[in-house]
Amino acid sequence: MKRIIFHIDVNSAFLSWTAVEQLKNGAEVDLREIPSIIGGNQESRHGVVLAKSVPAKKYGIVTGEPVANALRKCPNLVMAPPNHKMYNEYSRRLMAFLLDYTPDIEQVSVDECYMDFTGIAHKYHSPVAAAFEIKDAVCEKFGFTVNIGISVNHLLAKMASDFEKPNKVHTLFPEEIPVKMWPLPVSELYMAGRSSVEVLNKLEIRTIGELAQADPNLLELHLKSHGRTLWEFANGKAGDKVIRERVESKGIGNSTTLPKDVETEDGAKKVFLWLAETVGGRLRKENVKAKMVSVEIKYSTFQSVSHQKQLIRATNADKTIYETACELFRELWNGEPIRLLGIRTSKLVDETEPEQMSIFDFQNNIEQKTAKDEKHEKLDKALDQIRKKYGKDAIIRGSLK
Repeated sequence: MKRIIFHIDVNSAFLSWTAVEQLKNGAEVDLREIPSIIGGNQESRHGVVLAKSVPAKKYGIVTGEPVANALRKCPNLVMAPPNHKMYNEYSRRLMAFLLDYTPDIEQVSVDECYMDFTGIAHKYHSPVAAAFEIKDAVCEKFGFTVNIGISVNHLLAKMASDFEKPNKVHTLFPEEIPVKMWPLPVSELYMAGRSSVEVLNKLEIRTIGELAQADPNLLELHLKSHGRTLWEFANGKAGDKVIRERVESKGIGNSTTLPKDVETEDGAKKVFLWLAETVGGRLRKENVKAKMVSVEIKYSTFQSVSHQKQLIRATNADKTIYETACELFRELWNGEPIRLLGIRTSKLVDETEPEQMSIFDFQNNIEQKTAKDEKHEKLDKALDQIRKKYGKDAIIRGSLK
């Protein structure tokens, strides 16, 4: 039997989960049924839109735009603050529920995952019938809806789940690509960013179908290797590389768009503390260490800057990642309000790879330093085990100092 992949995506997750929680606590109005958003602060009019309802979308409100703009489009817009602790809990419950169907679940963000349906296909009349059963079961159990895309690889399954929303099941098998995917604007293709779309438009390529029929050598000339990647995606050729990047070459990182602009170093350090723990945890899960740490800042003006540092010794320790990120931040930040922060690690090596000591290590009392590092490594791994068993928010570190 050919491989079948589901992409399961919560519809407007932050807003849906907030709405469900409010209704549980006696709210009379469902945020999903009125013009509403998650994000920002209504009094200060700061921050960005993290999620929007379908009625809000009709006013032209888009995710990522400043709250002040959204309020100008819809003065009666209802706002609710983000609650990431609650979102993580809803995400945990959803993934635990899906694991009852099959262990072949790959979570790629707080609100989406891939399910390899192949191993359980014999239990169902068809993949579509199974997807409808799962979709309806999620709605009945949790009160929020999901879209499910079905295909033979990750790319096409994700593209399918992004078709009409909410609460829908869509297929996008290879034979359906010319009818369902090729007529779409090229901007709808996965990994086709704004700058790539501008280049493609200059080449008079405006639909995914036109991209699929283009000369890949011409695309490489204008967009380098990314041009051929987009051509492959337009033709439905992706395998697993949409989500399973090789950590050895690509690195591991995490970033977050902030519900309110950060304007102080202390505020940024609190974000870096959380980011360092998530990145460190992922490095340890992959059994690798990083020799390079980089920091990304996106200002409220949407200008992005980054800075990186080569480490003397490879690490996957939260403390080292955090301290390096803070050091880079101090060198990079120009004092303007910040809307996004990120940490990324690269130049990864197997954590069992022997380390070559230098004369400076011995001059700085390497025995004491190694003992201290081992203490932090043991603490990190102990925290990993607690979070794995009881959830990500089961224990929160107050400081990495």
